[in-house]
Amino acid sequence: MKVRVLGCHGSDQLLDGDRGPRQCRTCGFLINETVMVDAGTIGSALRLTEQKRIRHILLSHLHFDHIQGLPTLADNLVDDVVNPVVLTSTTQVLNDLQFHIFNDKVYPDFLKLPTPQQPVFQCRALEAGKESDVGGLRVTPIPVNHLVPTVGFLIREGASSFLYSGDTYETHEIWRVAAHEPTLKAAFIETSFPDELNDLALASKHLTPSLFAREFRKIGRPDLPVYIYHVKPRFREEIKRQLSKFGIAHLTVLEEGQEITI
Repeated sequence: MKVRVLGCHGSDQLLDGDRGPRQCRTCGFLINETVMVDAGTIGSALRLTEQKRIRHILLSHLHFDHIQGLPTLADNLVDDVVNPVVLTSTTQVLNDLQFHIFNDKVYPDFLKLPTPQQPVFQCRALEAGKESDVGGLRVTPIPVNHLVPTVGFLIREGASSFLYSGDTYETHEIWRVAAHEPTLKAAFIETSFPDELNDLALASKHLTPSLFAREFRKIGRPDLPVYIYHVKPRFREEIKRQLSKFGIAHLTVLEEGQEITI
């Protein structure tokens, strides 16, 4: 599997850095050029020809920073629909997406446009804990602990898989699944706030470096490559410093534009 990092932060922000300004974007990961994991960033990182290759989008939950690329993608594809892009998640996430976003109030209903017979998007519900084929990948959604109904995903191709935590606070089932998965090669785990904002992390159901380290241990595989995402840009360097204290062997704080082979 090839994972392309379109966006990996908890908000959009232009940061000054040693190599000049860098654009932090919200979470969107492109697998094998055709399957997205979350849709915080699409149009601002992909050419139109690349957007047209997307066939499936896995949605972890409904918070705007994970879906804000969907309206732009719909606008870009609406005049050239051959086959709908399949929005894939649990029934509750998809129902809420239709009720709150594609409702002809917040945004036009691209589940019916340009025509009900051939819309830009169609929905496909997956059952939590059950593996299903999604664009040639084997995908298992796993509920996690966030403010709204949220899932992470175990995503497998052949003899390799990776874990995507979704937005979460302290949780259990997803780490249990990871601990017993023989094909697991990597984990993508959110870490949003520095330790001194632990109260905010609790209120918003996100991880800090200390909480991340405690959750990561539940997998029981200290040498597993782990990729940190959903970092709030203004705390990026502080979070990196705090994570470095735990001595995790194969830890990477993601940046936009990286490509990872799993």
